[in-house]
Amino acid sequence: MRGAAVLLSVLLVATTCHSAFSFVEGKLQSSKTLAYVFMIKFSQEVEFVHHNAGLVENGNFELSPKQSDMKGTEMIGRYALPKWEISGFVEYIKAGQKQGDMLLVVPEGAYAVRLGNEASIKQRLNLTKGMYYSITFSAARTCAQEETLNISVSPEWGVLPMQTMYSSNGWDSYAWAFKALISPVEFVIHNPGVEEDPACGPLIDSVAITYLYPPRPTNKNILKNGGFEEGPYVFPNTTWGVLIPPNIEDKHSPLPGWMVESLKAVKYIDVEHFSVPQGRRAVELVAGKESAIAQVARTVIGKTYTLSFAVGDASNSCEGSMVVEAFAGKDTLKVPYESKGKGGFKRAVLKFVAGSTRTRIMFYSTFYTMRSDDFSSLCGPVIDDIKLLSLRGT
Repeated sequence: MRGAAVLLSVLLVATTCHSAFSFVEGKLQSSKTLAYVFMIKFSQEVEFVHHNAGLVENGNFELSPKQSDMKGTEMIGRYALPKWEISGFVEYIKAGQKQGDMLLVVPEGAYAVRLGNEASIKQRLNLTKGMYYSITFSAARTCAQEETLNISVSPEWGVLPMQTMYSSNGWDSYAWAFKALISPVEFVIHNPGVEEDPACGPLIDSVAITYLYPPRPTNKNILKNGGFEEGPYVFPNTTWGVLIPPNIEDKHSPLPGWMVESLKAVKYIDVEHFSVPQGRRAVELVAGKESAIAQVARTVIGKTYTLSFAVGDASNSCEGSMVVEAFAGKDTLKVPYESKGKGGFKRAVLKFVAGSTRTRIMFYSTFYTMRSDDFSSLCGPVIDDIKLLSLRGT
């Protein structure tokens, strides 16, 4: 329904303002014809929207450079990598290739790229001006040094820290969101690092993009996107979810409606690979009190509200005693959950009286937890189905 609602507004704009979307072509002879064409095109575009997410061109780097554009593993020439423009020392890495004693693993397909010092890859994207988008990509460190990646879509940019790795195989998927202020745009992944060994640069694979539809409060939930159904693209063939980096501003969050107010990321998980309490998506709080999400809701001073939510585990061998702390302004609730690491959840409710016209809703995990199957992957409790409602008669 969210896709249909958005498309209705987009279609009306498109037919009157000649936007980048071209749904109806030619002249319409009558209102019946208009309605008929509208229904046909509308149904076609609903199908389009639900599938208009995935890899950018050669986003998995399986289209290889020519041998004449290679010098060992280094790609030579700005356009050596098909569909991309490269700058600096960029390597084309094959799965199973060795770096010293370390075997380089590629999460999807057979190839990835490695960015050396001050190296970058760039692609031009044709987008819809004014729409929100989220980029998802997978990355891995190849050395122990602290690393960051600069992500930019002209004229916006962000810095994603890679100091903490959350999965045991060394690869994590990251999300970054932006608003398309112009089109086309230049999308760049840049390694700002200055290492003595250029082979210490990060590996990049599987670059994808999706629309983000700004959610709105409803009469059934004052919070926006309380079920986390709107969010970044999740790669169907990976099993580690997508990290939402810290310090993301609300209007450009890959998790629309929510802010990551912490030092560490939160993890966006899907029902295909994890246990999810409600719907198809949820959030895993993977770094204790350093992994928090928040949203500011409009409230009426003196009115009573209920904040309800689900707490569980992702069925990813995250075992032990967990506690989720929920905050609504100055009120708080600690929800204990005993996880066996095999899925499941419980529900909780925080009742409070609003003391302000804007109430901050926040969640974090009290403890740090490691997966019991590898003892190296950070994990934590799952939260989902968050609802904020006012009590009548208060």
